[in-house]
Amino acid sequence: MQRIDHPLPWTPCGNSRQLSVLRFGSGSKKAYVQASLHADELPGMRVAVELKRRLLELESSGRLNAVIELVPVANPIGLGQLFQAVAQGRFEFASGKNFNRDFVDLAAAVAPALEGQLGADAAQNVQRIRAAMRDALDGLPAPTCELQGMQRLLLRHACDADVVLDLHCDFEAAVHLYGAPQQWPQLRSLAARLRAGAVLLAEDSGGSSFDEACSTPWQRLRQHFPQADIPLACLATTVELGGMADTERDLAEASAEAILAFLAEQGLIAGDWPAAPQTCCEATPFAGAEYVMAPHTGVVSFFKQPGDRVEAGEALFEVIDPLDDRHSIVRARSSGVLYARERMRYARPGLWLVKIAGATPIRQGRLLSD
Repeated sequence: MQRIDHPLPWTPCGNSRQLSVLRFGSGSKKAYVQASLHADELPGMRVAVELKRRLLELESSGRLNAVIELVPVANPIGLGQLFQAVAQGRFEFASGKNFNRDFVDLAAAVAPALEGQLGADAAQNVQRIRAAMRDALDGLPAPTCELQGMQRLLLRHACDADVVLDLHCDFEAAVHLYGAPQQWPQLRSLAARLRAGAVLLAEDSGGSSFDEACSTPWQRLRQHFPQADIPLACLATTVELGGMADTERDLAEASAEAILAFLAEQGLIAGDWPAAPQTCCEATPFAGAEYVMAPHTGVVSFFKQPGDRVEAGEALFEVIDPLDDRHSIVRARSSGVLYARERMRYARPGLWLVKIAGATPIRQGRLLSD
């Protein structure tokens, strides 16, 4: 194992922060796995502990057929943000920005340099595109803030990977994945191995999240250079490992083994691994996700658990105003899987309480919430 420590720019005087990347194995193929880009989402960090342990074993036994880079703490900035003893890892205090938004648009960055350089050789095209991505990131002006520097480092390590897994979680949730529709046939095995309750698909969900910053450029470059043979060379997904409290050892060990078996299936790890389960949830469009809100403030009681199948019209939760006795039963408008719910039990204006993965698109434009 090689440990690579990158100092972050613009840290305050008298302080220092670094981004640490653990590199295992060798070869022409590469996988990149990062955890807790939203720094208070700790199940991924706990899974990374198990991945590190197992990758050390696999490396020592000569079973790694590829480079596998692991970033157990993808957001040292957010990890240090506490407000009255409560972790605040989703938004940077300094700017208010979501840590998982506004990554560099690599397609736009590399397209001019690739004019006249791509042809009918898919493998050669992949090599040229990845080299252009690395050069584009290396050639950017110096970062103007700590967050920008951290995001560029993360993308620089992931941009030339064949597989990118970004480990997150939701408040209280079933395991679920986000990915591109074109890559669902490959991702199905990972979803089955992780026993996901939902998979949400979109080509561009808005916001330039990390996984899409890795996978979407290949689709955009295919459209920009229709005469060239450009494969979708980066299989990238956001993996939501259940809820924020799901850090138990047995869950982490099972998730780590599922991820390793999936990487082995991609040819990156040698040896015998269990086959993926035959049963798997069906993927649905991210545009079909219903974000259910309350009609007024009050204390909330949920009727459904994460992972439950719900039907349109079915009661999801009740909201009671303890002062004026307003009482509302909130029902689903869509049929689908309840894949996430809020951890707080007080309804606030404009904030969702339940997410349902429905099969029929009901939303347009930017699909990601902040």
